[in-house]
Amino acid sequence: MKGTHLLLRVVVTVPFLLGAAAGVPDATDEVAFRFTDRDIVESSGLVAVDGLVVTTNDSGDSGRVFAVDPSTGATVGVTRWATDPEDVEALAPAGPGRVWVADIGDNQHARASVSVLRVPVGRGDRDVVPEAYELVYPDGARDAEALLSHPVTGQLFLVTKGVFAGTVYAAPQRLRPDGPNRLTEVGQAPGLVTDATFLPGGGGVVMRTYTAAHLSAFPSWQGVESWELPDQDQGEGVALAGDELLVSTEGARSQVLRVGLPASAGATDLLSPAWTSLRWLATAYARPL
Repeated sequence: MKGTHLLLRVVVTVPFLLGAAAGVPDATDEVAFRFTDRDIVESSGLVAVDGLVVTTNDSGDSGRVFAVDPSTGATVGVTRWATDPEDVEALAPAGPGRVWVADIGDNQHARASVSVLRVPVGRGDRDVVPEAYELVYPDGARDAEALLSHPVTGQLFLVTKGVFAGTVYAAPQRLRPDGPNRLTEVGQAPGLVTDATFLPGGGGVVMRTYTAAHLSAFPSWQGVESWELPDQDQGEGVALAGDELLVSTEGARSQVLRVGLPASAGATDLLSPAWTSLRWLATAYARPL
């Protein structure tokens, strides 16, 4: 049943990507919603989960994330934990009703290790003791603002924020709570990446900077296409929502914008090892016994 469910999920999501408008999307500023919560002043990470949009403030806030109803922009739930983070910069999906919180910012390149927390989210406020995992770079401290979770395997990836280029690091497939968990360099990224998200089949990644979006293939991390994003004061977040991207910026009562995906996104996502193996599996089951 698990394999069948996974096959159906990929079969359903890929046609949405294949239906994306041909060519590179225009850098329009269609507003999805506006954050109305006065406590959301530096929206950094962004993720869509269970019909809600979850965000977190940049460095300096307490341990908390906000669940927002995208139909109104109102906060409908806050998850809090007791330990104050050092510099939270990103969120990533962590399964139904949960997100990964990435305490990975390090502007001074001074942290011996960084961490990711797995917390429940949804409607209603809650106080939790999060699952916490320590991560260590293999080549010294790095500043990062992007965390990705592969939609099929769940493996985590960090993208560092270099000025001219970034580096992609993979976390161990199974994280140890007693850590540290050593990261492994697996690819290159554009400079000044502030957030990133996988496409639903796991075969492509969209990385955003302050001004542009970059599509790369997975697992090669080779660039496929880039396009301009709408103007934002300080574009920090990107999330996949159906067949569109949501992009966010810092600032009080800031707007979250809708952005289309290029046609190349569908073709890139079809190259996912998960998709091709499931396609073979479906073909095999279709053969007469």
